[in-house]
Amino acid sequence: MVSLLGFIYLDPLYFIILAPALLLMMIAQGWIQSAFSEYSEVHLSSGLSGAEVAEAILKANGIQDVTVEVTEGFLSDHYDPTSKALRLSPDVYHGVSAASVAVAAHEVGHAIQHACGYFPLYIRSALVPLVQFGSFLWFPLFLGGAFLQMASLVWLGILAFSATVAFQLVTLPVEFDASRRALAEIERLGLAQGEEIIMAKKLLTAAALTYVAAALQSILTLIYFLIRAGVLGGDED
Repeated sequence: MVSLLGFIYLDPLYFIILAPALLLMMIAQGWIQSAFSEYSEVHLSSGLSGAEVAEAILKANGIQDVTVEVTEGFLSDHYDPTSKALRLSPDVYHGVSAASVAVAAHEVGHAIQHACGYFPLYIRSALVPLVQFGSFLWFPLFLGGAFLQMASLVWLGILAFSATVAFQLVTLPVEFDASRRALAEIERLGLAQGEEIIMAKKLLTAAALTYVAAALQSILTLIYFLIRAGVLGGDED
């Protein structure tokens, strides 16, 4: 059964197991912020803003029902398949740089996925309600099961958290494919040239690393729970 000490106090085992993922996340976050800051200073030769780049790619792919909007926040860019809205942060929406074209094109990549019925995107969208529901339940269930010594509650908590793991895993092909589509469209439409394309690729690679780190963190967290539940490494008292 689960060791209560792991929840009453900070459990060193958790940080030992999660150390690789936490380190990778720190590296990825530092890399993407540094790359975005650096490449934001590189003026795009085409003179197009992120919003104009997004609209150009949408038009070239015959997508007419997606709106391009500005949203608040730093690197808060995302595509909302429910409302078919491409929301770009101010720096990307108004920016005329190698960074803005990379981020804008990546988000359009998701809109293209949606338009052509890219299956992993639909799986990820279907998992969102489960992840939102599970995120509220997994810790109370796991902690309650630990204190009450009820294995059934512990397993329900682990099952609820597993939805997050599944979501993070299916996110990887979705994000990698969106970046692939973005770079292909940038080159095909001549939206960036030479070194600008290389910069865009580096920025999208840094962004991809954050998703890898998030997936690794969720997997290692699940492994930690299984260890504390006595499934891996023997039973805990």
